[in-house]
Amino acid sequence: MIFKEEKVFKDPVHKYIYVQDQLIWDLINTKEFQRLRRIRQLGTSFFTFHGAEHSRFSHSLGVYEITRKIISGFERAAYEDWPASERLLSLCAALLHDVGHGPFSHSIEKVFKVMHEDWSCRIILGDTEVNEVLRRVSPDFPQKVANVICKTYEKPIVVGLVSSQLDADRMDYLLRDAFFTGVNYGTFDIDRILRVVRPYQGKIVVKESGMHAVEDYLTSRYQMYWQVYFHPVTRSSEIILRKIFLRARDLHQQGYSFGFFLHPLDDLLANTLTVEDYLRLDESFIQTTFMQWTMEKDPILADLCRRFLERKLFKYVTLDQVDEEAVNELKSLLDSLGADSTYYVEMDFPTDQPYDVYQPGGSKEKTTPIYLLTEKQELVEISHVSEIVRSISGVHKGKVQLFYPADLLAKHRAAVTPSVAKLLGS
Repeated sequence: MIFKEEKVFKDPVHKYIYVQDQLIWDLINTKEFQRLRRIRQLGTSFFTFHGAEHSRFSHSLGVYEITRKIISGFERAAYEDWPASERLLSLCAALLHDVGHGPFSHSIEKVFKVMHEDWSCRIILGDTEVNEVLRRVSPDFPQKVANVICKTYEKPIVVGLVSSQLDADRMDYLLRDAFFTGVNYGTFDIDRILRVVRPYQGKIVVKESGMHAVEDYLTSRYQMYWQVYFHPVTRSSEIILRKIFLRARDLHQQGYSFGFFLHPLDDLLANTLTVEDYLRLDESFIQTTFMQWTMEKDPILADLCRRFLERKLFKYVTLDQVDEEAVNELKSLLDSLGADSTYYVEMDFPTDQPYDVYQPGGSKEKTTPIYLLTEKQELVEISHVSEIVRSISGVHKGKVQLFYPADLLAKHRAAVTPSVAKLLGS
């Protein structure tokens, strides 16, 4: 059902977000979608950029709005290559693509080997309010939405709107993350891009005259990854967060008796969460748990939780070359000081991230390339004609960074060997 008078959200990035369908409005008001208000979009980046407190809720609305604008443009132009019957499916998939995100986003995924896309599909297909709302369309509609999100839907053009190298998801998070972190790297001319995207031969492509707008988008994306998403201070907070979960899981497996241990922490640490229990997890629950764990008998878990809550992060040093012997000496030193190096030392590689800079092809390519549509109605992959895109394509490995507790070593300065001091640049 289409509203006689559309609903409107005021949004700092898109100015307004318009809801015209009763189904979309009902999905927004499900408890599963409302939970996203309690999940930050940028995980622990608020430790680095204090304004980065925006939520997965606002991002998901933004992805929906961009998708709505793209589809509206297709409908106004009456493009034959756009399957008009897929409008509602595309909007629902755009809105729900992140409904499965857990607390602190990607950090929790690494420890427990889960993917938010999988949880999104489980929530959509499970005994949930979201599933009940989707089934009003048809019994198989939840499965169709899940297929789009998990990239198995039969029409790639629908998948491409939500998940591709030039999709509504990336466009919103770049603009939104730039706005809330206060940087200018992520800004690009989205209005121009929306004017030059086209449905063509089952793909979302770009009119050739819009190449420079796409170059600007890809350059912004490149800069955001290296200046914001890969920021070493953010990486330090993510590492400590992962170490907390790792230590808690190890203690749980050892039969440790926690002083504070609410359900569903048991299922989280055992990696046996049901959909119902997974939906109980939000950042408020996790931070409350961490606050209680600062008083745990286990000194490592207590210390890591204090470090996270009080922003007492690990220091980092950038290594041109890795001296394995010196690193092992550092680990042995920390072990002797009671700081198990399993939890207090981390070698970090910036490319080991959930974000992908643009890659036109190759074995690591997970999404379709960006195609330009020429005046001769031919498709050309953008890196074949753009020197700018070629210059930023491929994998930028960066340098290895070693994270360690500098404050602890400062208290035991006399125990620091010359080789470890050299490794740490001190």
